[in-house]
Amino acid sequence: MQDYLTLLKLKKLPTTWCPGCGNGLVVKALAQAMHELKMNKHNTVIVSGIGCNGRSAGYFNLESIHTLHGRAIPVAEGIKTANPKLNVIVLSGDGDLLAIGGNHLLHASRRKTNITVICVNNRIYGMTGGQASPTTPLNAKTASTPFGNEFPEIDVQPVVLANNNLYARSTVYHFDHLKQVIKKALLDKEFSFVEVMSNCYQGYGKKAGYMHPYEIIMDFKKNYNMSRSHKKELKKNEIGFVKK
Repeated sequence: MQDYLTLLKLKKLPTTWCPGCGNGLVVKALAQAMHELKMNKHNTVIVSGIGCNGRSAGYFNLESIHTLHGRAIPVAEGIKTANPKLNVIVLSGDGDLLAIGGNHLLHASRRKTNITVICVNNRIYGMTGGQASPTTPLNAKTASTPFGNEFPEIDVQPVVLANNNLYARSTVYHFDHLKQVIKKALLDKEFSFVEVMSNCYQGYGKKAGYMHPYEIIMDFKKNYNMSRSHKKELKKNEIGFVKK
């Protein structure tokens, strides 16, 4: 039952993340999905960028690369090109992948490079002080938007689907569902993208009025509904997967 733990560097635990952070749940879901698909240190590489979630790759007991800010995707593409037999996974955050790394996401999707990108979306730059990120909701108060965010959050789904790739969304509350969509993305033979709605209490939650990380998790339970049928795209608060 605990065999997936062989994929993790247990000596590095506990993690450096803040109490209540969702990153650990994403690492667990990915490790379990990889174990069930027989992915291991001989056939899999994980690439991460900069930010809180960028530390995730270092907790896996396999080859991993901690890249420059925003450069996780092109590094992953290079690895896949050099050795197409490898399973190549990008695991990073919304700030790294969708801001400075946004152009790489656009073109990797266009090229349909066979890598899986897992974007842990906590809606904030958590490591550098809680500034607004590309996915911070409109009007949300952050360290850099004390009077409310002026700009709408970016929606990456149309970018991925425009090139007929797999897009999936889940949350850290819906753990079993998260593991299943990760598995589906890992099995896909083209570019695939998983957006995981996660919680950053220290950087985002406090200014948003939450009293405890548990409240953010319960908001995911309340506000995100399972997609029950095949659709051309997911609605804003739906979880599931789409591939046109």
